[in-house]
Amino acid sequence: MITIQTYSEKDNVKEELRDGIVQFLFEHLEQYGDPKTEIADAVNYSLGNHNKPGGTIVTATDQNNQKLVGAVVVNKTGMGGYIPENILVYIATDKNVRGQGIGRRLMQNAINISEGDIALHCEPDNPAMHLYRKLGFTNKYLEMRLKK
Repeated sequence: MITIQTYSEKDNVKEELRDGIVQFLFEHLEQYGDPKTEIADAVNYSLGNHNKPGGTIVTATDQNNQKLVGAVVVNKTGMGGYIPENILVYIATDKNVRGQGIGRRLMQNAINISEGDIALHCEPDNPAMHLYRKLGFTNKYLEMRLKK
């Protein structure tokens, strides 16, 4: 049985859980991941640490072995209208449970909880693109970045 749990800046999340979410994402994002420090920054932002605006973290835990099998991080942007109110920063499921609808449950929960629109960035070859489209996401812009 899979249990879905949500956390936000309103919750007092213990360091052990926070570190577990960071480690899970670092391991399971695979080629779509970032350095652990950047994942930790996004998780801390979502939890409202260091005076950040907050967001939502949704986790999926296998109750049989108390193992984390999925996580999604959505951060508030503090904007609205021309910039969506939220950005999906990370979503990952354990490869051993992919295809069982856990990612969809995580995303649907995050969508339901988030106030306002949600933007995300996705590599064109990412298999999650199919899920995002099924959930109603559209490809409005091509993102360009200037790294300084």
